This record gives sequence, C-alpha cells and structure tokens, in this order.
Amino acid sequence: MSSKKVIVALDSKDFKNTIKLVKALKNDVHAFKIGYQFFFNFGLEGYKEIYKVCPKIFLDLKLHDIPNTVRKGLEALVKMKPLYTTIHISGGDNMMQASNLIKKNTKLLGVSILTSLDKKQTKKYYNKNSVSILVKKFAKSAKKNKLDGVVCSPKEIKFIRKEVGKNLIIITPGIRTNNKITKDDQKRVETPKKAIDLGANFLVIGRPITESKNPLGVLKEINKNLS
Repeated sequence: MSSKKVIVALDSKDFKNTIKLVKALKNDVHAFKIGYQFFFNFGLEGYKEIYKVCPKIFLDLKLHDIPNTVRKGLEALVKMKPLYTTIHISGGDNMMQASNLIKKNTKLLGVSILTSLDKKQTKKYYNKNSVSILVKKFAKSAKKNKLDGVVCSPKEIKFIRKEVGKNLIIITPGIRTNNKITKDDQKRVETPKKAIDLGANFLVIGRPITESKNPLGVLKEINKNLS
C-alpha cells in the first residue's frame, strides 16, 4: 500500500490553474481525483492532459444504471487507465457483478452513502434512521460482489473496516483539516489523522488544499501529520 495517503480532488473549471496545481503537487500525492466538474468541462482531452503530467488518477464518475449500460461504460472507461473508478453500490448485485467482468487494472470502488447526506435524508430516501447500519449493509454487498473497495464518509470507517476486514480498500472523502465547518455541503466530516487512525487507506481532500494560498504547503503538512 502506498505511503502517500492523500488524493487531491481537482474540482475546478479553470484548466490552467488545475494543470499548474497538478505539476506542483504530483510528487506528494497518492493520486488526483477527477469528478463531474472537471470531466464535464474538459472531457477526455482534459483528462489526457492531466494524465500526461501525472497518470495516478481516480476517475470518480459514480456510474449508476442497469447492469449492461454500466458494463459498457466501464469497457470504455478502463481504456483511460485510471487507478480507481466508482460505481454506486445501490445499483444492485447484478450491476456490481457485471462491472467486475471488465475492471482489468483499474480498481473498482463502490460508493456507499454520499457524505452530503445526514440521517434525515437517509430516513427519507432509504427508510433508515441509522447511517452506519445502512453503510455497513452496502459495504458487505460490495465485498460479496468482489469490488476492490468502498468510498464512505469518515464517520463509517470503523464500522466498515470491522465488517469487511483489512483487504478491502477504503477511500474517504469529507476530510477537513479543521472539522469545525459552518458552511459546507459535507455533513459527515473528520480530520485526516483521525480518518487514517480509524482505518481508511486513502483520503480525498479538495478545498482545504486547492483553495488554500499554499496548496503544496498544506499537503506537505498533512503528509507530515500522517507519517
């Protein structure tokens, strides 16, 4: 497992600044996460430009559709050679099994419950008051269907690690260098050190690094605290 734990989220519509950021941080990250905002703004060509600078990419498009559609999508996606990509566990057993047929060298991660959801929202949409119970159920399904790992909030790491053992990869968004956040769409957050101590393998961190005045300095400080 890599000694570098941080995956920096490239959530930006400014391509020049993003390339500059990747060049500055590439030696100190585990990978860079490309999600909707970047991919829908800059597409495959933008992805290729990032890949030229640093091929360590987590392509986080959270596929969720009928099994055949997701499988066909992944057949195209793995040609881009990301380290990781994501599907929604809630897509069901057949979708996860179909996805596993073509993952090749790309690690396939299951998204459990989005970190923007709190217990009121999970009650409304999943009929569950307990986020942890729901996430554990999803994690068990991911393991049963032979996914390589899961994406979950830091608040569920402990429960998932106990449920799935040490081999399943846990990647955790919702990381804040100061968890006293007042205006944030992430509901279930934690600090980097605590998330790793709880059992996460890698941390997705965006705004605390990318919106700072000294992104490399912030990243190096996080790495230092995790070493």
